[in-house]
Amino acid sequence: MKKDIILCGVGGQGILSIATIIGEAATKAGIHLKQAEVHGMSQRGGDVQSNLRLSTETIYSDLIALGSCDLIISMEPMEALRYLPYLSKDGVIVTSNKPLVNIPNYPEEKKLFEELAALPHVVQLDIEQVAKEAGNARGANVVLLGKAARYLEIVTPEQLREAVATIFARKGEAVVEANLKAFDAANEG
Repeated sequence: MKKDIILCGVGGQGILSIATIIGEAATKAGIHLKQAEVHGMSQRGGDVQSNLRLSTETIYSDLIALGSCDLIISMEPMEALRYLPYLSKDGVIVTSNKPLVNIPNYPEEKKLFEELAALPHVVQLDIEQVAKEAGNARGANVVLLGKAARYLEIVTPEQLREAVATIFARKGEAVVEANLKAFDAANEG
């Protein structure tokens, strides 16, 4: 089994933390992993993306070929569309439904959502609202991971949940619990 994932968003949204959590779960499960990151102008709100390839067999390249991505996990809806050429015909997009308008020529929201709605496999969620309701306003990225967990398939939601606890352990029990609550809020819904 293999899973090719593109994680994308805007600098500071926590994309690389999602990659770290998935990587931790895969490593603990004994799954082969390759990762390539593009930080771009991340410190200035530019695009950030990571190619994450997971497989039960050896992986020879860390880059995902056009048309072969199984899952796009996006913190920002326009960023999800940026990587559409990489998505396979059966691929799934799990994205925030709240645009982060950080450029002057950001597309009109109506057109953006029409384009997403025209795709066959798109899951959208107000991750910021779910994070606030879960009591962890800074945990939108973990909410997004919780929503995407069922589509990863090569690692289970429980393995991801354990990885969340491991990754945040150094920040203390309260931070671990807040992030687990954020993960569960979207994973259950």
